[in-house]
Amino acid sequence: MPDVVAPTRDDAVVRLGSEVIGGPLGRRARTDLHRWWTPLRVMLALVFVVSGLGMVQKQHCRAEGWTVPGQYTHACYSDIPPLYFARGLAQGDVPYIGQTPDHRVEYPVLTGVVMWITAKLVPPSDDPTPRSRWYFDLNAIAIALCAAVVVWATARLAGRRPWDAALFAGAPLLALTGTINWDMYAVALLSVGMLFWARSRPLAAGVLIGLAVAAKFYPLFILGPLFVLCLRAGRLREFWPVLGGAAGAWLLVNVPVMMADFDGWARFYTLSRERGEGFSSIWFVLSQQGHAVPAAALNTVAGALFVAACAAIAMLTLTAERRPRLPQVAFLVVAAFLLTNKVYSPQYVLWLLPLAALARPRWRDLLIWQAAEVIHFLGIWLLIAGYPPGDANRALGADGYGVTVLAHIAATLWLVAVVVRDILRPELDPVRADGSDDPAGGPLDHAPDAIHLRPPAAVS
Repeated sequence: MPDVVAPTRDDAVVRLGSEVIGGPLGRRARTDLHRWWTPLRVMLALVFVVSGLGMVQKQHCRAEGWTVPGQYTHACYSDIPPLYFARGLAQGDVPYIGQTPDHRVEYPVLTGVVMWITAKLVPPSDDPTPRSRWYFDLNAIAIALCAAVVVWATARLAGRRPWDAALFAGAPLLALTGTINWDMYAVALLSVGMLFWARSRPLAAGVLIGLAVAAKFYPLFILGPLFVLCLRAGRLREFWPVLGGAAGAWLLVNVPVMMADFDGWARFYTLSRERGEGFSSIWFVLSQQGHAVPAAALNTVAGALFVAACAAIAMLTLTAERRPRLPQVAFLVVAAFLLTNKVYSPQYVLWLLPLAALARPRWRDLLIWQAAEVIHFLGIWLLIAGYPPGDANRALGADGYGVTVLAHIAATLWLVAVVVRDILRPELDPVRADGSDDPAGGPLDHAPDAIHLRPPAAVS
């Protein structure tokens, strides 16, 4: 395809790396000689290789079991095998419905359905060790397929830059965190929902976004950027089908479970409200250092900071000289939620990965961010390794762990700053360098503005 942007010409890091295989693509080079190996197929192969490397990284736990301290000192921890037994799935429990309080699933309904279906596929055995391995492997295969869906959707959302999806497909964080939990289902559903929006199918986009919210809560935050961008473009008639489709899909999944067992269904929401500061959040570090925010005030403080951040992002969206791209605003809102939230689990970086690949498609920037996240990934397991019955001699202390948390927060803030700079100076945005507007914008792509507020500094 002659219109596809060649990464070796567009990205300095890729251009430098290409020297080991002969250098950047020449101006007269033919790109149609290997028609089967399209960019999408190359990246699908890459995502399965990276997912396979993730399995290799988890091999100690697969071979020895998910036991302490080995699952921490070898950084192969996953929620999947322990919850297979702890939530009654190994005993045939149906999530949410009729479960005892200590067995109730603490995730949104669609994730519970996935947990239950994959549990039904585990071969019977009197030995729990092979059963936990089977459960992990089945889920890992399904998660790899979801990652492939994300690559496909991201490549399509990138327009003339399908190779930008390689920023997700080849991400070290995908290998390290992809199988910690079931987050990839929500990431895949949201990515496909955004693709439907890019194809100007708002109702279908809303349905996929609603299903994503039924798997993890964070995709709900995509509705805010869509609303503000549609408001600026005067295209709110395209937003309402998204909102209606999302609400309808979420209710279709949740209402039957809500009616069958309200307390079981509400476990996720109750836990989210009542839990304190969690690992990897700034609130946890403050608590470790003796500056904890009182538990009664933590929800209010964290929520207020997130609302303030969203208000600032909305103002930026409405006042920027050129309307920002949807992935840019979506990335900023999700990043704001993670930075202010009570919990910032290691696998939450998967929420940002595809959005970051579309918002700031530069290998240098994403690799710097991921390097800090890898440091934090190792730090959290070394911290937990010191908890009973772990081996304190192999543990990382509170101060050292705090440094790793500050590193991943600082790296996320740095990436946020780069995206904000691109919004304020669109000539620095790689996506818009060739005259494109917003390939993921659907009805907003090249749409004129109906509302454009003047920045406060410009008001006389």
